[in-house]
Amino acid sequence: MAVSTETKRRFAAATALRGVLMLLAGLYTLIWPGQALTVLVLFGGILLIVDGVLGLWSLTFGGGKSGNYWFDVVANALSLILGILIFISPLIATILTASLLATLVGIVALGVGIMQMVVVVRERALYAHIWPVILSGVSYVVIGLVFLFFPLVSTTVMVMFGGIMLIVLSLGLFGWAWKLYQRTRSA
Repeated sequence: MAVSTETKRRFAAATALRGVLMLLAGLYTLIWPGQALTVLVLFGGILLIVDGVLGLWSLTFGGGKSGNYWFDVVANALSLILGILIFISPLIATILTASLLATLVGIVALGVGIMQMVVVVRERALYAHIWPVILSGVSYVVIGLVFLFFPLVSTTVMVMFGGIMLIVLSLGLFGWAWKLYQRTRSA
C-alpha cells in the first residue's frame, strides 16, 4: 500500500510540531526549573486522580473484580485522595515529592558507590588498575551525599538536565522532519 505525498507531508509536519513542543518544554524547564518541577508533580496528580476514578469505576460498574477486591478499593481510593491532595497544595507536594525522590536517588548512589569500592578492593587481584573503579565509586558516593543533603537543588538540576535532553531530542526531531519533508519533494 503506497502512502500519498500529502500523508508524508502531514507526517513530517506532525514530527516538526513534536519537535517544537519538545523545544518549548525544554526551554521552559531551563528557564523556570522550579515551576517545571511543580508542573510535573501536577501531571502526576492528574494521573493519580484519573487512575483512582477509573479504578473505582471499574470495580463498581465495569466488572473489574479481582481476588483482592478490598485491596483494589483501598489502593484506588488512596490514589484518588493523593491526587486531590497534590492539587490542594502543589507546592508542598512538589517539595515532598522532590525530597523523597532525591533521597531515594541519594541512597541508591551511596549504595552503588560503596559496593563498587568494596568489591574492587576485595578483588583487586583481578584488576590491572583499581583506581578508575575507586574513582567511580567515590563519584557515586559524592553524588549520593549531594542528593541526600541538597534534595531540592539536586532535583532542580535534574529537571534542568531533563530540559537539555528535551532540547537535544527536539533538534533530532527537526532533523527527522526535514528529512521526511525532503523525501516528499523528491517523490
